[in-house]
Amino acid sequence: MARKGNPDRVKDADVEIGASVKAKRLRFREKPKTRVELHGELREPEGHGELETASGSERQNLPDEVEPGVTYRDVRVRWRAAARLGGPGSSEDAEGPEQNRKSSS
Repeated sequence: MARKGNPDRVKDADVEIGASVKAKRLRFREKPKTRVELHGELREPEGHGELETASGSERQNLPDEVEPGVTYRDVRVRWRAAARLGGPGSSEDAEGPEQNRKSSS
């Protein structure tokens, strides 16, 4: 199950951060409050370039909204954030603009 964006849509990422965890049993005392923000700016001599970002997770045996006090078993989570710097003269410009540019999930 993918959550909040698809970091795999950022092709040939320049920067990637990821983590994966697994647990036999997992229980939350309270609902977690999570937030991911990706910021960046590309400065080129000809002006400013564009930054394409995305982040998201894949979960196994763990719902998007967890419930306090519930025990989840055989849990696996993979999280990844990716960014690609595009700007004047990049190969992307020669192919045309991509959809969902400058978007963050």
